[in-house]
Amino acid sequence: MPPVFTWPVRVYYEDTDAGGIVFYANYLKFFERARTEWLRAAGINQQELIDTDNAGFVVKSATIDYHVPARLDDELRLTLVIEKLGRASVQFAQKAYKGDTLLVEASVKVGCVDLATVRPRSLPEHVADKMRAA
Repeated sequence: MPPVFTWPVRVYYEDTDAGGIVFYANYLKFFERARTEWLRAAGINQQELIDTDNAGFVVKSATIDYHVPARLDDELRLTLVIEKLGRASVQFAQKAYKGDTLLVEASVKVGCVDLATVRPRSLPEHVADKMRAA
């Protein structure tokens, strides 16, 4: 898998406000989809993680900067790279582009939790290995 993961997204009517501009919170949804697809491409099955390890991922923090708005029907390119891989968390740098124009950039920290207690836990070793390889 390349160091920069890329995922395409088209802006639909449901993603926009009354002016046809992407509603700001929807970029978080777009970035969530890109992280999910990155996990899938890395060979990490989230349902299997739940069933086998009783573990899941939760967003701990997100900072986001908006530069240029996207509009209805725009084709966006989302990118993702790991900034830091910790024992129980992953820090992602994510960006949204239209063509070569940077629209939005975010830093998102995701933690691994035990689903029974919703408390932090170490990444399962098989998951951490796949993330390091990605």
